[in-house]
Amino acid sequence: MRFPFQLFVLFSLLPSVSAEDPAKEPDLPGDTRLLLPPVIHALTGLEANLYFDNVSLLLNPASIAVDITCAKGTQQNERWTWTAKPDETGEFPLSLELRDGGNAVIARASSVVRVGSRKVDPVPDRPVTLLMIGDSLTAASIYPGQVLALAKEDGLPLTLIGTRGPGVEEGQAPGEVRYEGYGGWTAERFATHFTGKARGGPYRECGSPFLYKSDPENADEMPKLDFARYCAEFNGGKGPDFVTILLGCNDTFQATDETIEERINAFQGHTETLLAMIHATSPETRIGLILPMPPAASQDAFGANYGSGQTRWQYQRNRHRLVERMTAAFSGRENAGIHLVAAHLNLDPFHGFPTVTTPAHARTEVMSIRRNNGVHPSAEGYRQIGDAIYAWLRGVDQAKRGR
Repeated sequence: MRFPFQLFVLFSLLPSVSAEDPAKEPDLPGDTRLLLPPVIHALTGLEANLYFDNVSLLLNPASIAVDITCAKGTQQNERWTWTAKPDETGEFPLSLELRDGGNAVIARASSVVRVGSRKVDPVPDRPVTLLMIGDSLTAASIYPGQVLALAKEDGLPLTLIGTRGPGVEEGQAPGEVRYEGYGGWTAERFATHFTGKARGGPYRECGSPFLYKSDPENADEMPKLDFARYCAEFNGGKGPDFVTILLGCNDTFQATDETIEERINAFQGHTETLLAMIHATSPETRIGLILPMPPAASQDAFGANYGSGQTRWQYQRNRHRLVERMTAAFSGRENAGIHLVAAHLNLDPFHGFPTVTTPAHARTEVMSIRRNNGVHPSAEGYRQIGDAIYAWLRGVDQAKRGR
């Protein structure tokens, strides 16, 4: 471990946050880096969660008391949770305070829980189309499948767009669960990586599905992002109604405290390129930037995947700074069709990741349950992500249709 277990501190050593950054609470003591998104999307009949471990940067969260104020929902040990009833649509303010051992408030943040109805009324006269862009979390297929399953359950005609899906690696054509998800990819790869083979087959051979040459045989021609051509090939020439982008994990995975700002600068630049590409072709498309997912709740998971090559603490520091920067850069752009999707709040870092049961050590028969994947959720965790994305899509769709 990079830090001794006895070191219980309530501050971060990341670069300081500017006064205009929404992560900063200069009137309160400490530096817990507490940050909530402007909006938490929810749907009636679908559980919404706010896991406390996902909203601040604390080496020892157990030393801090959480106090939620909201007219709805239940505060539990590790989360605030609420399943809204059919008549509970609307907006509900929520505030979160962190208190120290003397009961002093050391951090405070607020948000609005925006609840839409699961009832599809009226049913759209044509399918709603959704393109999901991402890395291995998207390529796992589970959260895209969850979004589609929820739409079917509600009677919402939803069509997923994409060239990849289950079975594509083995040469099969994508089925109804489809997306543009590639393990290990970054925003830069989607904006710049060209191989001449962009669709189907092993993902390691693929370039960006959005890059084209007019003459594939011309080695001197520079490929260009051409979302209009992509839509012509894979969505009948129309821009999608919705696009989600879940990237950032690979962009910042290897960052240190000294390099994190540079890595995020590059990520944001390439993300802006992708946003501009989509809206140049389809200005009406609603784009959901999904804030990056938290890691599993223990170092065990990182040891299982990376030996001694990465710590949960460094990963969490990098991810939290990315959330801060994304919140500052992309909040308030809803009128331009760009939304933050706070799906990271809904993912349980304790019970939403895979585990293995193994002896606690070589000289005992006592069995221990250890998490064994640092950044890839279990099927249940992926479905929590899908729930939150679907809640965002339905809420924005209802607002778009004036309901």
